[in-house]
Amino acid sequence: MESDIEYARPVDATTTLDELDQLLIHALQLDARAPFSRIAAVLGVSDQTVARRYRRLRTANALRVVAVPDARQPGHVEWLVRIRCAPAAAADMAADLARRSDVSWVTITSGGAEITCIARTRSQRHSDDLLLPKLSRTARLGDITAYRLLRYLVGAGRWSARTSALSPAQAAALTPVRAAARPIQPTEADAKLIRALARDARADYRTLVAASGYPESTVRRRVDQLLESGAMYYDVDIDSAALGYEIEAMLWLTISPAQLAQVATALRTHTEIAFAAATTGPTNVVAFIAARDADALFDYLATDLGALPGVRRVETAPITRTVKRAGATFLP
Repeated sequence: MESDIEYARPVDATTTLDELDQLLIHALQLDARAPFSRIAAVLGVSDQTVARRYRRLRTANALRVVAVPDARQPGHVEWLVRIRCAPAAAADMAADLARRSDVSWVTITSGGAEITCIARTRSQRHSDDLLLPKLSRTARLGDITAYRLLRYLVGAGRWSARTSALSPAQAAALTPVRAAARPIQPTEADAKLIRALARDARADYRTLVAASGYPESTVRRRVDQLLESGAMYYDVDIDSAALGYEIEAMLWLTISPAQLAQVATALRTHTEIAFAAATTGPTNVVAFIAARDADALFDYLATDLGALPGVRRVETAPITRTVKRAGATFLP
């Protein structure tokens, strides 16, 4: 299960985003492979300026543009796994998980006493032994709870904190027109193509041809087909600290089933919520929150979230360290 890992350094703490950076981020979220010339024309700046901004953010590890395979394809299952362990074991265990190709996201939370990760499997049969045999042999392991992700409520590449800079007219000019397509079952060559795009969604066609084995004409056509079918989507992976958010946390929510849809609609309007999903398990919604500081987190919990009808219980687990995000493993 070893993955073709991209290792990256944590984002440079001195990296800050100005208005043009945020416009560029929003543009790339709409069309990850848009030519810099087209982005520049819409933003009213030069091609060189857009390219220079992109390189600066990419070099500082503040931004990565990636493809994400959609686990909600037929025969695929996505799990959020919560692992309680001895703090001394957390770093090594998280690093082991990050090396797995079936694990896409790993964080250490709750002061180092807990690991949270997202794992994907191809069938229910594979889900039955997901991670458990290896982890159960670890003496310092406390317990494991696996939550099946049922439906994305917020996120999947659309965090409003990074997709609100463009005007409606600019967004319309940069949004590609894609034809609706029926779901497809990706081939092995498709899987190689998606893995290459997951490392860098802006990879040139020569790189994608070498990775997939397809001729260039097929690569150009197949990328569009994979997007249109929903087999993958593009995401701009950006460290929330660069957007001015100092605190990240997992929220484990218990929502009244009768009001789940109403809460989901409300969460989509909360700029603090970067991701939320309905799940199985002892809680029924998990969310990822980014707050400006501790006071802002308190205000959000007490006011915005607390005002929602149907919220019965909230557990907050601050994120101590991000080990893997959008396929990249972060070195200490």
